[in-house]
Amino acid sequence: MKRLGLCALFLLALAVTAYAVLAYGFLPLGSVVHPDMKASFLVHRAGLYAHVFAAAVALAFGPFQFLSAGRRRFAMLHRWMGRVYLGVGVLVGGVSGLYLAAFAFGGGIPKAGFALLAALWLYTGLRAFTAIRRGTIAEHRAWMVRNYALTFAAVTLRLYLPVSALAGIPFEQAYPAIAWLCWVPNLLVADACFNGVRNRSRPALPRGPA
Repeated sequence: MKRLGLCALFLLALAVTAYAVLAYGFLPLGSVVHPDMKASFLVHRAGLYAHVFAAAVALAFGPFQFLSAGRRRFAMLHRWMGRVYLGVGVLVGGVSGLYLAAFAFGGGIPKAGFALLAALWLYTGLRAFTAIRRGTIAEHRAWMVRNYALTFAAVTLRLYLPVSALAGIPFEQAYPAIAWLCWVPNLLVADACFNGVRNRSRPALPRGPA
C-alpha cells in the first residue's frame, strides 16, 4: 500500500510538472486557463512564469526526497536536491505566489486562500530548513511532509477543476472553494500522518517512584 501511494505520488507530480512545462513553456500564455483569467496572466507575466517554473521544480524534486533508500545511499544528492527544492522551488515559488494571490480570479475568498497557501508554504519550508540545520531529523521530515503537501496543491487543484466541471458547477462558483480545497485537506492529512512521528521523537518522561 505504501509503495502504491508513492508510485501515485510520483506519477501525479511528474504529470503535472510536464503539463506546466508544456502549457507555460511552449503554448501562448493563458491558452489553457479560463478566459476570464487570461487578462490577469498577461499583465502579471513575470510573476506568473516565476511561480509556475519554481513550483514545477519543487513538485518534481519533492517525491525523490521521500525515498528512504536514496537518502541513505545518495546523501549528498539528497542534500543538494533539498537545497534546490527549498531555495528555488519554495522560496521563489512562495514569494511569487504571494504576489499573484493579490490578483487571483474570483474576489476575496480565492485571494485569501492562495495567499495563505503561499505564506504557509514559505513558513513550513523555513521550519524544515531550520530543523535540519539544528540536526533534528524527525522534525525536519515532519515539516518537509507538510511542505510538500502544500506543494501538491498544484496537483489537487488540477484534479478539482475538471471534477467540478463534470459535476456541472460553474467555474465562478467552484474556483473560490477550490482555492481552499486544493491545500487544506492535503495539510490536514499530512499533519495527521506525522502525529505519531512527533510523539515518538519526544523523550519519554521520567517515571516517579512506584
